[in-house]
Amino acid sequence: MSEAIIPEDIDILEILRLLPHRYPFILIDRVLSVIPGQEAVVLKNVTINEPFFQGHFPSKPVMPGVLMLEGMAQAGGILAYSSRPENVGVKLLYFAGIDKARFRRPVGPGDQLIYKMRLLKQKRGIWKMAGAAYVDEKLVAEAELLASFG
Repeated sequence: MSEAIIPEDIDILEILRLLPHRYPFILIDRVLSVIPGQEAVVLKNVTINEPFFQGHFPSKPVMPGVLMLEGMAQAGGILAYSSRPENVGVKLLYFAGIDKARFRRPVGPGDQLIYKMRLLKQKRGIWKMAGAAYVDEKLVAEAELLASFG
């Protein structure tokens, strides 16, 4: 079994080293734990300063579901790059597909999203991961994501 990476090592600076995303499209803030080849748990603090809240929706700010899926994909990227560190800065991890996406409740300013990504399988360079997003330990979104290094 792989050893977990120490959480203190995965702050925003390390996330920016691992992922190619930058503001305003970096949608994760801290990695709480990673077991390479198995799972990652990642945190996103949702604030009123998010650029998407200006238009979604001005009278009732709600985080767009597609951005929660992107946050899951970025958490999956942390899992993939932690599992294949030789690809960091060399290969991009491309979002290849999504299945079984469901949104259970709205997410807004002040919420803290916890993304939990679990590797289901790897076959022919395709990573299949189960993702779930929680606020206060309540499921708010879930999906299966596919990704591939290119």
